This record gives sequence, C-alpha cells and structure tokens, in this order.
Amino acid sequence: MEQLIETLRTQRDLSDEQLTALITRESDDKDLFAAADAVRREHYGTDVFLRGLIEFTNVCQNDCYYCGIRKSNAQAQRYRLTQEQILHSCENGYRMGFRTFVLQGGEDPRNTDAWVCSMVDKIKTAHPDCAVTLSIGEQSRASYQAYFDAGADRYLLRHETASDAHYRRLHPEEMSLANRKRCLFDLKDIGYQVGAGFMVGSPWQTPKELVADLRFLQELQPDMIGIGPFIPHHETPFADKQSGTLELTLRMLSILRLLFPYVLLPATTALGTISPIGRELGLKAGANVMMPNLTPTDARKHYDLYDNKICMDEEAAKCRLCQEGRVRSVGYQIVSDRGDVRR
Repeated sequence: MEQLIETLRTQRDLSDEQLTALITRESDDKDLFAAADAVRREHYGTDVFLRGLIEFTNVCQNDCYYCGIRKSNAQAQRYRLTQEQILHSCENGYRMGFRTFVLQGGEDPRNTDAWVCSMVDKIKTAHPDCAVTLSIGEQSRASYQAYFDAGADRYLLRHETASDAHYRRLHPEEMSLANRKRCLFDLKDIGYQVGAGFMVGSPWQTPKELVADLRFLQELQPDMIGIGPFIPHHETPFADKQSGTLELTLRMLSILRLLFPYVLLPATTALGTISPIGRELGLKAGANVMMPNLTPTDARKHYDLYDNKICMDEEAAKCRLCQEGRVRSVGYQIVSDRGDVRR
C-alpha cells in the first residue's frame, strides 16, 4: 500500500484496480492521511478557509429519495428567508471575518432568475471584497449565465454518484445524471469556480461507484469537491438504510487530496454528525475548508437534510468560535480570506 500511496501522490492517478485496492484496504490509514496532509500543506499551508453558509429556503420541487427536504415530506416545516434576512446574515458574517457567503437552498420555484440576480447583486454591492457561492441545484445554462453576470463567483452542485444505474436508484425518474453533468460542464464553461461531490456509503454504493466518481471528477477537474457520509432521514424512503462510515469518508478525502492537490475540500457538517471529532479528522485527512452556519437559528432547524444534524441551534458567533477552536486544536489556522482555489 505504501507504494500505491506514493504513486498516487507523485502521478496523481492509479488504475481502477489500484484505486479499488486503496478504497477497500483493511489496514490503518495513518500513512494515507499523512501523505494527504503533506500535499495539502504544500499547496495551502495550514490555512483553513471559512464559508458562511446561509440556508435560505427548504422548499424543493425535487423528490430525491435520501433528502429530508424532498417535496413528498409532508412533515417538513417550510420556510423562505427574505432578501433582508439574507443580507442581515451576510452583515453578521462579515463582522465575524467571513469573506465567502454560500447561498444554499432547495430547488424552490420562488428562486426566479430576477430574484437570484437581485440577491447576488445586493450582496456584492454591500461586500465587494467577498465571494458569493450559489448552491441551488439544476438550472438552465441561461440562468447560470445570468447569475454569473450578476456577480456570482462559485457554484456548488454535488453530482452524488457518477453511475447512471446508481443515480436512478437514488432519484425519481424525472431526474437524470446526464442533466446533472450538463449543469456542471455549463457552469465550468461559463467561468464559475465549480464544486461537485458525492455521498459516501449511500445505499447500493460499492467501490465500483466510488471509482466512477473519481473518474468523473478527473474529467470535470472541479475547483471544489464536497463529500460526506450518507446519513438517513426518518421521513424518506431510505429511513432504514445504514449510514456511511467515518473511516471510508476520511479515506476518500485523502484520496481526493492526492488526486487533486489544488482542490478546496470541506470538512463537512455530516462528518461532525457521525463523529464528535469528525471535522477535525477531516482536516487531518486533507480537508481545508469549513462551513459555519449563518442561517437564523429559528429557520436553521428546518433545513433538515438528514437526522441528528449538528449545530442546529447555535448562534452564528458561537458556531464561528467553536470551529476556530476545533481548527486550532489540530494544528491549523482559520484565515479571513475569500479562499480562492490555488491551481
């Protein structure tokens, strides 16, 4: 395994068989984590970039089988933040040192091009030194172009799985992997810093699907890759499915860092949900981004993608301080910076 890790570090690639061997290894991953951390330090030092997350709507027209805000969840308490609430969240975040704001929400019919462009323009006018990231799902190329022209810098759209057959088992018929990929390539062509990513341990996933995810990311060459363990939600068809594991998620983080040395790689909330020190371990495995929540607490508890999600009732300032302490505890430092990709 040492030779495989060294080859991956130096060549930034392995065969499908070699990747499968690394993904399914049964030994301790300390050597893999150490290699990933060294590569991360070569490119980003000990810097950890913060993204201020604003979950501005939990209304969604999609019915993804794994998601707690799917349209069929009649128990979900729906909400939409106003533009004034979003701007207030950005102002709070700016005072705390955030220089990137992530507007994330379901595919809400309220999110017309005019509304989104107006929101982006207002944030950029108020905070011209900040990056605005959108994460609002599959849209037309014309819509993506309009958001970009209004000032949006980045777009996050996890592909979730790069296998057509697997995608169909996770999503309703009206959704397709082909359209998801079309969106990602449109975003890249327009000029966004693009983020993709996948669930680890989702139902019916095997090492073959994980290798397919890595191959798709090599084709896309995104600037950001967001992965996290699958965690079931009790009001979905996957309520009784097993969660993804901490061990495999950390292993995939390290493999991603070695494949894509430049990439912006978050230690996600889902990691912190399956382990009290999951995010710290994620940083040590190669991650260099954290996403404290700036959503007003009365709305945040309703952005319920999976069960037992952490940080649902913390004030933004407390969440920020908590994450700073966590980052320092494992030898890294938070920087007040846009945190653009360093290719």
